[in-house]
Amino acid sequence: MHTQPLIRLVTFAAVFAAAAATAPAALADTGSRPLTRDEVKQQTLTAMRAGDMVPAGELSAPVHMMASTKTREERKAETLAANRSGVLRLRYSGYDAKYDEALAHSTKTRAERKAETMDAIRNHQIVPAGEAV
Repeated sequence: MHTQPLIRLVTFAAVFAAAAATAPAALADTGSRPLTRDEVKQQTLTAMRAGDMVPAGELSAPVHMMASTKTREERKAETLAANRSGVLRLRYSGYDAKYDEALAHSTKTRAERKAETMDAIRNHQIVPAGEAV
């Protein structure tokens, strides 16, 4: 059984139910004029800054995220210092390579890498796109 159509059906049903539940309130005549595009944009920006927005694709309560107090350069410097001191040991998923080894330049030519990849494809050693390991 394919789960994709089932997930789509459940998602559609949930969205439809939410729309049906909020329709009476949305259609009720409040006696006021409809909001302009700029007003809606301003309300959205205000909610985003306040942390009241629900992350995209999630049906959960709003997540209050604090803005970082550090600059991008400060975060990068901290990460580099942690990498150099050995505090932060990164391992790459599926590979047993350390951070320095993973960033080292390849000793193979492009043609050699391409030939190895084609051999792996012919021997069915590569997982097809979209399939989990």
